Amino acid sequence: MKKIIALPLALFILSCSSSQIAQKNPAKADVAKYMNTITPADLKKHLFIVAGDEMEGRNTGTEGQKKAGRYLISQYEANGISYPKGAENFYQPVPSAFMARAFSPKLNDSENIWAFIEGTEKPEEILVISAHYDHVGMKNGEIYNGADDDGSGTVALLEIAQAFMQAKKDGYGPKRSILFLHVTGEEHGLHGSRYYSENPLFPIENTIADLNIDMIGRRDDDHKDNGNYVYVIGSDRLSTELHNINEAANEKYTKLELDYRYNDRNDPNRFYFRSDHYNFAKHGIPIIFYFNGVHADYHKPGDTPDKIEYDLLAKRAQLAFATAWELANRENRPVVDKNGE
Repeated sequence: MKKIIALPLALFILSCSSSQIAQKNPAKADVAKYMNTITPADLKKHLFIVAGDEMEGRNTGTEGQKKAGRYLISQYEANGISYPKGAENFYQPVPSAFMARAFSPKLNDSENIWAFIEGTEKPEEILVISAHYDHVGMKNGEIYNGADDDGSGTVALLEIAQAFMQAKKDGYGPKRSILFLHVTGEEHGLHGSRYYSENPLFPIENTIADLNIDMIGRRDDDHKDNGNYVYVIGSDRLSTELHNINEAANEKYTKLELDYRYNDRNDPNRFYFRSDHYNFAKHGIPIIFYFNGVHADYHKPGDTPDKIEYDLLAKRAQLAFATAWELANRENRPVVDKNGE
C-alpha cells in the first residue's frame, strides 16, 4: 500500500488549483500550430473508413450508419474528448416517429452523435460545429459512399476537435464550450439537426453560432481550374460580425477565395435552406455553411474517397477551425443585427 504523506495546507491548495494555474490566455496561443494539426493524411485515413464500402452508404438508422458512428466515437475517445455534460453517452437518440414524412419511406430509429470540450471562462455559452454523417445508402445493389456528401464534413469535425483538444492539453482551452455535433437524417429532411434544435441539451439561446460543414472535399464545374475556394453561405444573414470574423480568419490564416454566389437571396438553388445550419438559423442563431458546390458525382455511386482533394479539404477545415477559435475565445458572442432573410 502506498504511504500517505501529509502535505502542508498551502501546498495542498496549490496542488488542487494547479489545473487552473496551468490555463493560459488563448490570445497568446499559436493558432496556426493547432490549425496545422488538421492534415490531409489524417483526413484521408478517417474518410476511407467513414465512406468505405463496409458502411454501405450510411443510410439513416442502418447498421452501416451505426458502424460509422461507432468509429467517430472511438476517435473522440482516443483523443480524450468526452460527450457533453448532462448527457449519458455520445448519442442523442432520434426516434423514427420524429422523422416520419408523408409519402416517404419509414426510417429506423437513429442517433445524433455529440462530443464536447467545456469552456474555461464561459462554459454556459455554446459554439456548435456541425456536419451530417448519414448518406443515402444503397440502391440497386450499388453503394453510394457519400465521401464528399458528407463524409468530408464528418471527418473535418474529427480533426477540428482534435486540434482544439491539443490546444487544451497545452493549456489553451477554449473560453466557451464547443459542441461537435454529427447529425443524422439530413438526406431525408434535415431531421437530426431539427431534432437537436427542438430538443437541445443546452438552452438554445446559449448557442452563440453554428458552423456547418457539408461537402468540402471536391470542386464544382465553375472552379475546375481553381483549387483554392470555398462557398460561404449565410454568414451575414443574422450577424454582420460573424461574417467579418470569418473573413478575417481567412485573410490571416488560409487565404481561400470566399465565393458568396450561393448566398444571394435570389439563388434558385436555395442552398441556405438545404443543410443543417438552417435549423439553427430559424431560431435566430448566426450560422456559416461551408460548401464546395455540386459536382458530377453528387448523390451518385461515384462519390468515393479516392476522388477527394485532401489538401483542399484540409484547408477548408482549417478555415472552419480558425473561425471557431475566434468565436470560442473572443470577449463577446457575435451580435445578431439582422433578421435572417
